[in-house]
Amino acid sequence: MDFKGDTLDVNVVDEGEGDVIVLLHGWLASAEVYRSIINMLRGNFRVIAPDFPGFGKSTEPSFAYDVEDYCDFVAELLRRLNVSKASFIGHSHGGRVIIALASRENLPFEISKIVLIDSAGIVSKKSLSKRAKIRTFKILKKIVLIKPVRKAFPEALPHLRKVFGSADYASSSETLQKSMVKLVNTDLSSRLHLIKQPTLLIWGENDDATPLSHAKIMEKEIPDAGLVVIKGAGHFSFTSDIPLTERVLRSFFNF
Repeated sequence: MDFKGDTLDVNVVDEGEGDVIVLLHGWLASAEVYRSIINMLRGNFRVIAPDFPGFGKSTEPSFAYDVEDYCDFVAELLRRLNVSKASFIGHSHGGRVIIALASRENLPFEISKIVLIDSAGIVSKKSLSKRAKIRTFKILKKIVLIKPVRKAFPEALPHLRKVFGSADYASSSETLQKSMVKLVNTDLSSRLHLIKQPTLLIWGENDDATPLSHAKIMEKEIPDAGLVVIKGAGHFSFTSDIPLTERVLRSFFNF
């Protein structure tokens, strides 16, 4: 697939027949992580679940995507698959992409319904300790980038990133790390009111990556939204109570 100057080998799960549901995965995940959801839906819908570039079996892009690049990627993929109308399910990063897509003024396809599972997209106010940690990292980064220091200690910067970054950041390639920096600093709160589709929010009660407080903001700001909280669940809430997740999805999609 040619996309913005890259020739990407994109892995796409495309199973079932009927109305289209597009499933977008979270950071460092792949479509197959959501196999239980795909298997449930494919008997009644055509399920399209791509591996984002750089994840799963898809090749890595040559540049760091921001959220709009991910939106453009999804739009181009659906154009190639001749999809003019679809519902969307997104977990974590996938949800962030859906929020950005659904709030665009002009889309080349119609969105019917939306499901956001432990979705990213809202930037929390940083605590004092978090701000101090970021400030320390920036100071140390300036030091290790001084030419003599960089020459003497070439592994200093990667080590700093590993120490000060999140586990997801440390596990990502350099290109995806740059993309992550762009994404985590993009707050889509002001665009939530632009989402006009019926929206189901599924959230883990104890999600510490995208906290339940974010879900409540989305429920308030998205005009037609409802929230289901999975008790005791974390960021991958759909895996904590698969029967409940399936019941809720069946009810929402009427099958």
